[in-house]
Amino acid sequence: MPVVIIPLVASLIASGLMILVLGGPIAGLTLALNDWLTGLSGAAAIVLGIILGLMMGSDLGGPINKVAYAFAVAGLGEGSFENQAPWQIMAAVMAAGMVPPLGMALATVLDKQQFSMALRENGKAAWLLGAAFISEGAIPFAAADPFRVIPSCMVGGAVAGAICMGTGVTSQAPHGGIFVFFAIGNVLMFIVAILAGMAASGLIYVALKRWTSPKRAEEPVIA
Repeated sequence: MPVVIIPLVASLIASGLMILVLGGPIAGLTLALNDWLTGLSGAAAIVLGIILGLMMGSDLGGPINKVAYAFAVAGLGEGSFENQAPWQIMAAVMAAGMVPPLGMALATVLDKQQFSMALRENGKAAWLLGAAFISEGAIPFAAADPFRVIPSCMVGGAVAGAICMGTGVTSQAPHGGIFVFFAIGNVLMFIVAILAGMAASGLIYVALKRWTSPKRAEEPVIA
């Protein structure tokens, strides 16, 4: 039962609900978000970078994150040296998506006492995951503390996205993070954007943990 029957029945129910009930609304929402982003393409570059950064940090690989990523990848083939806007959007999305795990990794270094041993170990792995543009590296932190992690990641992502769009950073690669540096235009500002977003995310999260965590009672002094 626990190995075959229950997982099989649960999978059938979940997939049935997705196709018959949830599929239509989710597809409609995805299309609406994509149309909204397309309408913003002619807007101020920095504003678009901020919005994409907020989306990339909002659910760490979830539907909103995937809409922003799909929007960037869909336009990637339309980019050229005469029209670099699609490449700039891809760079902003990639930089913003790298920030959440890197920001959480930085937070575990800045204030180790605020994290359990398990989260510190996740922080070590998050350095590599963030560098490779795998936003899911921040999920263990979000699962443990969503109301402080998600806002921190969104702010950091917005900072990275704004810097990338404002300085004209481009990416002709759809994935890979820092490991596809050869496909990044203005790679120095790409790194600056990531570091700035990482610092914003990490510092904000550490501050939120210190200011909003309940104070520990002082231990009694034993004579």
